[in-house]
Amino acid sequence: MSTSCTPDKQVSNFIAKIRAAISHHALIVRGDKVIVGVSGGPDSLALLHVLCALRDELQITLHVAHLNHQLRAAASQADADFVATIAREWQLDATIESRDVIALAQAEHLSIEEAARHARYAFLAEVAQKQGASVVAVAHNRDDQVETVVMHLMRGSGLAGLRGMTPRSRVSGFTVSSLKPETLKLETGHLALVRPLLDVTRAEIEEYVHANGLAPRQDQSNLDTTFFRNRLRHEVLPYLESLNPNLREVLYHSALSIADDYDFLDVAIESEFSKVAHEQDGAIVFSREAWRALHPALQRGTLRAAVHRLRGNLRDLNWVHVEDARQIALEKNAGAVATLPNGLLLVVGYDDFIIADAKRAAPLPDLPLLHVDELVLPENGVTALPDSNWVIETKIISQDVISTSREAARRNLFAENEISRSARNDRGGIDRWTATYDFAMCRGEKKLRRRRAGDRFQPIGMQGHSRSLHEFMIDEKIQRAVRDLLPLLIVGDRIAWVCGWRVDERVRVTENTSQFWRVTFRKM
Repeated sequence: MSTSCTPDKQVSNFIAKIRAAISHHALIVRGDKVIVGVSGGPDSLALLHVLCALRDELQITLHVAHLNHQLRAAASQADADFVATIAREWQLDATIESRDVIALAQAEHLSIEEAARHARYAFLAEVAQKQGASVVAVAHNRDDQVETVVMHLMRGSGLAGLRGMTPRSRVSGFTVSSLKPETLKLETGHLALVRPLLDVTRAEIEEYVHANGLAPRQDQSNLDTTFFRNRLRHEVLPYLESLNPNLREVLYHSALSIADDYDFLDVAIESEFSKVAHEQDGAIVFSREAWRALHPALQRGTLRAAVHRLRGNLRDLNWVHVEDARQIALEKNAGAVATLPNGLLLVVGYDDFIIADAKRAAPLPDLPLLHVDELVLPENGVTALPDSNWVIETKIISQDVISTSREAARRNLFAENEISRSARNDRGGIDRWTATYDFAMCRGEKKLRRRRAGDRFQPIGMQGHSRSLHEFMIDEKIQRAVRDLLPLLIVGDRIAWVCGWRVDERVRVTENTSQFWRVTFRKM
């Protein structure tokens, strides 16, 4: 085993390829402190050896990071000891720690592969933060890239997945609460994840390792085909190569081409996103009309961009998720919901739709919502509320049909106004959907409509002062998607009732009322 990181001259072309990749993709710049993820296997050992050989030329500082996943008992500990020895012999600082990945998988409801990946990247980010480093280098190679592209293709992916891994990306989305007793919170926005070996094959790496007398560890779990990637590597790809011996070359160059296409499209997506969506209260709010006018590729792209802004990554989001959400946002009525991975929902409103955490974007409650622009009401009759299981009963009540005393009747009817006045969106009861008015003050056409810009009314209790409907709905904590669909009772040209919430002062029942008009929403 080599005790230095001076490379053999016979494989100088390998060093040259890595140097070229670092320069071309601006992976590392002079003065960087680089965290190198080292498992002890051939790929990561070769990466560390090359970076160690180039550190004076690049004027960089290296720090070795190794995570023991505790999956292979003594073998895992032997890997950790091996990496510690290498770091010491090559005079490199190192951080070597352990995580119980099986416990993490159970706690976070992840597969072992997913849990190991989450733990590994969170660990690397933590080491970088503690060491004041801005770059994390990992040893993914060209063959890993091909496997990633096929894996994404099999699971269903857009261009972002089919381009595979990028030479340089950001470390984000790996905050896992179960890694430590305390919640791990990392500032990862500035942290670059670089892959200097992405243009070299596994065969080239093995040749380099052999030429330099390196003796890497061999992880026997890489042969276990119960893991998806291992099955892909050892069974699926060899079969596909029997159909096309140049398959790896074809897929690798396809990924490069798709990456260019994605970069071009990504610029357009970023430009359009600012025109059709904005962030508000931890949610992404889309203008439905503006978003519908986009090309389908931009519609999908802006949806994915929203998920990325909310979660920091696109993990587990596949083409089916995006397309289902797109169709619901395009075609469904307000109240429709699409479920997205990682606890996100898309909820459709009338003029907009939102993507938010499920706790923020709760589906619409079972309220009498108005799915048409306007609905004319008779003074007496029953009218069905379109696309719902509610009807509206309207009735003129004269003094001569009131069975109780005149004074008691007035008190009862007045109380209904008070119920409407105090009703809140989180309190049920049939009374909130009944309101009674002074019929003499209800002259003109009677109809239901949705809110409009600039709407104002005079809520009972404000001594005749008018109030912005928009501000009223916010103060009453009426759900955003409900606001666009909540029926407003219009008499003449003014709001008589924010249905279920508040009656207008000008049509309320008083002690002088002689004829009444009652409006009731009820379920069919």
